[in-house]
Amino acid sequence: MKSKSLITAFLLFYSIQFFGQVYTDKVIGEKNQQLKDSLKEVNYPYALPIWGEKVAKKGYNLPYSAGLSVNYFWQDSDITISNLEVGFNNGPMYNLDEIVRFDKCSVEANSVTIRPDIWLLPFLNIYGIFGKAATSTKINAGIWVPDADNNWSQVAQFGTKANFNATTFGFGMTPTIGIGGGWLALDMNMAWTDISSLDKPAFSYIFGPRLGKTFKLHKPERNIALWVGAFRVHIAGDTNGNIALSDVIDLDNAQAKVDAGLTKVSDNQTKVDNWWNGLTPTQQANPVNVTKHNTATQALEKAGTFLTTLDGALSTAGNSSVQYSLQKAPKDMWNFLIGTQFQYNKHIMFRLETGFLGSRTQVLAGLQYRFGL
Repeated sequence: MKSKSLITAFLLFYSIQFFGQVYTDKVIGEKNQQLKDSLKEVNYPYALPIWGEKVAKKGYNLPYSAGLSVNYFWQDSDITISNLEVGFNNGPMYNLDEIVRFDKCSVEANSVTIRPDIWLLPFLNIYGIFGKAATSTKINAGIWVPDADNNWSQVAQFGTKANFNATTFGFGMTPTIGIGGGWLALDMNMAWTDISSLDKPAFSYIFGPRLGKTFKLHKPERNIALWVGAFRVHIAGDTNGNIALSDVIDLDNAQAKVDAGLTKVSDNQTKVDNWWNGLTPTQQANPVNVTKHNTATQALEKAGTFLTTLDGALSTAGNSSVQYSLQKAPKDMWNFLIGTQFQYNKHIMFRLETGFLGSRTQVLAGLQYRFGL
């Protein structure tokens, strides 16, 4: 049987979302009595938020009711993959969970996003998300098969990196409360990321609690905020897609890798057959030996069939495609956040936030402009 080559590819996009921090603040303290009194006396001039005038007259300092943010976001995150099925040129799909093992899978993303928002209620902000992203998925994995003693060894190794562009759209809300410059925000949003190689947009849900303190500076309306928090991401597990084979493999090396892999598969199958044929009828009837023989034979057959099919795809690699189905998940759902925001005045704010710990690292930088509505 002619030896074949091994490679498989699939795309994942890891969700990226954004956060902006302004809030309705309860004015307290004797040194702020003048501001508190002025809020009660001045008529609130805007339609939003609902009940804005009533809340202002109770001594709450409201931000401008509408805003527009521009954000840059970078993220590098490890992911896990399971229930992997792969096919070529719209042919049969092969479940590879038993024989494919992943060493490291990660997604890196760079995104620019526009985020319009309004204060619907004094303590509830709602917003939209519209963005463009450039992403890169890195996969390192190998094909493993057992021998006659049920010892598994790697018969082929591959790595691939796929670059692609994506469009993100979604919406979110942030309930907040602020008292004397201290505040709590519970940011949450849902988004869909559209990538040409996926059958449908990928769904993600983000939850980001943050606890912070705003410190006034000498000039009126100027302040700096500091916060700590957390970032939790959930992404829809099911991913199905289609991509050109030539986009994700090194065609110069693929054939040699599969040739070597199938040679090892053939050698292991010979060892399993020799071991089985050398057993007595009583030993072959032993359930332990039956399980070892069936496990090894099925895994070797699956690896051989997959590699053989791949060889056919490589023979016309320029026109071949890969179909895939899998379950994906972040390696760690939570990571830690710290951030700061400089408010030049109530119209203009600059923001910087970073996330770390666990298997995810991220940085967000943003500019926000607010106005009354």
